[in-house]
Amino acid sequence: MFELFDHTADLGIRVRGASLNDLFREAATALTQCLVGRPDAIQPLSETSCELESPDLEYLFFDWLSELLYRFDGEGFVVADCDVNVTGTSLKATLRGEAFDPSRHEYSHEVKAITYHGLRVERDEDGWQAEVIVDI
Repeated sequence: MFELFDHTADLGIRVRGASLNDLFREAATALTQCLVGRPDAIQPLSETSCELESPDLEYLFFDWLSELLYRFDGEGFVVADCDVNVTGTSLKATLRGEAFDPSRHEYSHEVKAITYHGLRVERDEDGWQAEVIVDI
């Protein structure tokens, strides 16, 4: 489960998941919704992998979203869905999606960067929660 919230000139993402794997998968879905106006139009036509290691969980969350943003901006790849395996401060993921096609997809927001402002990843009684602000 995720929600987007306004933050001055930026956009906030708040994500919940029963496990860390769920949390990071939901974060990918939330970022895709920030980027693409009709995420349901994205087809899982190709598959690629991603491996990350960071000094702590919050940096891993930041690095994960930054990697997905790079794949969108740098490679034109939009994520339809993914499998994520978080172990400690390492992540392995399989991303399924396709190249952004303006005839079938529409831009939602121009996300310039993931920020450290307000970044948090916490365990609570229901699982995990994370919050991050993206610069639009």
